[in-house]
Amino acid sequence: MTFSFGVIGLGKMAQLILRSLLEADKFKSEEVLGVVGQPGSVQRAAKCFSTDFHIVDAKDPRGNQVWDLPVKLLAVKPQQLTQIKENCTSSINSASVQKPLLISILAGVKLDRLQTLFPSHACVRAVPNTPALVNSGVTGLSWGDDVSVSQQRLVIEFFQPISKVYELPEDQLDAFLALTSSGPAYLALVSEALADGAVAAGLPRHLSNTLTHATIEGTVRLLKEKELHPGQLKDMVASPAGTTIRALRHLEKEGVRSALIEAVVLAAKRSRELS
Repeated sequence: MTFSFGVIGLGKMAQLILRSLLEADKFKSEEVLGVVGQPGSVQRAAKCFSTDFHIVDAKDPRGNQVWDLPVKLLAVKPQQLTQIKENCTSSINSASVQKPLLISILAGVKLDRLQTLFPSHACVRAVPNTPALVNSGVTGLSWGDDVSVSQQRLVIEFFQPISKVYELPEDQLDAFLALTSSGPAYLALVSEALADGAVAAGLPRHLSNTLTHATIEGTVRLLKEKELHPGQLKDMVASPAGTTIRALRHLEKEGVRSALIEAVVLAAKRSRELS
C-alpha cells in the first residue's frame, strides 16, 4: 500500500484539516496513514469519516511508515511530543532529496524544538483557531529554514479552505495565538454575560441567546463591510445622555477595556512561557 500523507494524532482540528483535504481531492483516502496514541482511538477516529483510510495505533510497527511519507501533519498534545521519535529511512535523509514536510499544529512548540526533534524534516509551525470548525478560522504560519517555496504553497492550500492564512515571523505567533486562538473564549464569555444581562432585564433565555449572537454577528459584519474603526461604530450608537453612553460609562468604570487588553497580553506571555 502506497501512502502520500500522514497524520500523527487525530483530534478535532486534525480531523477537520484531513476532512477538508479529502473533500478537495488533495489526497485520496487510501493515500492517508493516520497514527493515534491508543488502540481504542483507532475505531473512534475511523467513525468520524465517511471514507475509510488506514489508521493504526502508535505501538503498531506499521505506524513507522508515516516517517517515510513526503507530507505529514503533527497534531498530538504538546505533552506527548517527547514520546514521538523520528524514524526516517536513509534515502529520505539524503541531501540531494527535498526534505519531507512536517506541519505542526502544537500550541507553544517552537520551530527550533521541532527541528531538533525532527532533523530530517522541513518544519512548519501552524496556529489555527476553533472557528475553522465552521470554515471561518484564521491560521498563522511560520516557516522553518528548509521549507521550499512549493512546500509553502502546499501548506497554504491546506488551510485556505477552513481559514484565512497569515504568514508571520515566529516571534509574532504568541500574540497571534493570544488573540485568535484564545479570543473565541473571550468572546464566548462576553456573549454569555450579555445574554445573562438580557435575562436579568426581562427577556427569556432562548431569545436572549439568539439576540446576542445576532448582535455580535451583525456588528462584526458592519465593521468589516463599512470598514469602520470600532470607535466610529461606538460613537454612531452612543447618543448624548442616552442608554448606550450610560452603559459604556459603567463598562469603563469597571475596567472592561483594560481587562480585555490584559487578557491578550497575559495569554501571549503564557504562550511564551510554555514554549
